[in-house]
Amino acid sequence: MFTGLIDQIGTIDRVTHTDAGREFRIRCGYDGISDGESIAVNGACLTVREHGAGWFNVAAITTTVGRTAVADWKAGTRVNLERAMQLGDRLGGHMVQGHVDDTGTVHSVNRNDDALVIDIYVSAEVFSLLVPLGSVTVDGVSLTVNALPEDRLLQISLIEFTLRNTTLGDLLPGARVHIENDMMAKYVRRLLSPYTETADA
Repeated sequence: MFTGLIDQIGTIDRVTHTDAGREFRIRCGYDGISDGESIAVNGACLTVREHGAGWFNVAAITTTVGRTAVADWKAGTRVNLERAMQLGDRLGGHMVQGHVDDTGTVHSVNRNDDALVIDIYVSAEVFSLLVPLGSVTVDGVSLTVNALPEDRLLQISLIEFTLRNTTLGDLLPGARVHIENDMMAKYVRRLLSPYTETADA
């Protein structure tokens, strides 16, 4: 479980193909990493396979590669990092599982006074669970849905602190990003589905 509050920005050092899948060596400043622990990398929960001073390795299997943007990562790519919550941590963002629902594509990036406004095209499935001023995770960052300007278009507004402490300020039109819908919205829809499906029949 994560909160969507990024605690470090890491850099991909090396990308290799091994029996474990597509493997990434990530430079970071973490201390006390353990093999087998979960770290959200741009919002995708991945397992530490090996680690050393200032680095750790994770691998993405075929399924993960197919539903995320990790295939776009290469040496030099900066990534948002968050270690899993510990009991007693403050929940400053929202409850995030690190399970990427889909990728979105940046449509536009515009400065609006003291904020950077980013419009992202998302799938119909993702869009159906978004509500204005609700929660959404973009590349691992807990954010508020600023607006839904048109069908399948998600708008987020980034403050200066977010721009300094995450990679979202690097986004350009055409970039793919990880989207995770609010976990509560997914559970509510699942629980209501037997009744809504009956009503639609």
